[in-house]
Amino acid sequence: MQKKGIGGERVPNVKLLLHYDGTEFYGWQIQAGARTVQGVLTEVLSRLEHRPVTVHGAGRTDRGVHAQGQVANVFLMREMSEDQWRRALNANLPQDVRVMAVEWAPPDFHARYSAVSKTYRYTLCLGPVLSPFLSRYVHHFPFPLDLTAMQRALERIVGEHDFASFGTRERPGKTTVRRVYDARLWQENDLLHLEITANGFLRYMVRTLMGTLCEIGRGRWRVEDMERILRARDRRLAGPTFPAKGLTLLRVHY
Repeated sequence: MQKKGIGGERVPNVKLLLHYDGTEFYGWQIQAGARTVQGVLTEVLSRLEHRPVTVHGAGRTDRGVHAQGQVANVFLMREMSEDQWRRALNANLPQDVRVMAVEWAPPDFHARYSAVSKTYRYTLCLGPVLSPFLSRYVHHFPFPLDLTAMQRALERIVGEHDFASFGTRERPGKTTVRRVYDARLWQENDLLHLEITANGFLRYMVRTLMGTLCEIGRGRWRVEDMERILRARDRRLAGPTFPAKGLTLLRVHY
């Protein structure tokens, strides 16, 4: 993927590292009549470039999902340094989106297709009260959980599996097979984090995995049920899909 300007000169490919609070966005992808991260970023970049631009994102986060490691790329003709681009973008973007870093990328770099894996985190608050300072980013789940059983069940999903029971296809006919490289639970005071790294994710996959793990953690299902649900490839057998606000795209790996 390489672009050239009107005079035949090469147009630089620019890589952006983004943080955003997804609460007030209808997801990443541009939608008519809806406020989206890609839409806001495209509008600001087009205004700064004085021409229409196309912004490519690494992951299509859903409505209400946050990012601390979203990556995008765009071809920009205006002559500014990486630091100047970062400052110009943040001066024009709304407060719930920030460009944390700007760097020149190889001409063939694509934020989505060059990625080899992504890491997502889902966070629960297990305490009796959820602080209002966390309420936009954490799902309140004030129930006792058997974390050992949950971790044992989580180990069952590592490797290549068909995750049809835990999500939906982007388009009809697309495969629901994904490879999970790492999956772990860890606790930080009243907060319980689930982190998963995989070569791709189905829509709602992490949120439904967390809902299923909590059914096991509460003793409603056995550890072995995770394998049964995986093999069934039936969304009706998995646990609830937890709210979007607890989910964050942490990193994109290249």
